[in-house]
Amino acid sequence: MATPTQRRTSSSRKRRASHAALSPIRTTTCPKCKKPKLPHHACSFCGYHHKTTLPKKVRVKKSVKPGKDRERKDREKKEAKKQEKQV
Repeated sequence: MATPTQRRTSSSRKRRASHAALSPIRTTTCPKCKKPKLPHHACSFCGYHHKTTLPKKVRVKKSVKPGKDRERKDREKKEAKKQEKQV
């Protein structure tokens, strides 16, 4: 495999990495319930979007992934067992 012929200078490295920065998520407030929501999207809490409200079965709330939820429950069980052993 080829190797670089010259070392990349610190200023060159910083200029290259300057475009990799993450920007914060921009949110707006829902005019109906005043909760934060993404712009140009329906509110995930009340379903309001541009003078209309979506029915409840159409609204989708983001929830914890099933695998992550199971990991959390397993962790809580282990902590409970440790506490029982200490008592």
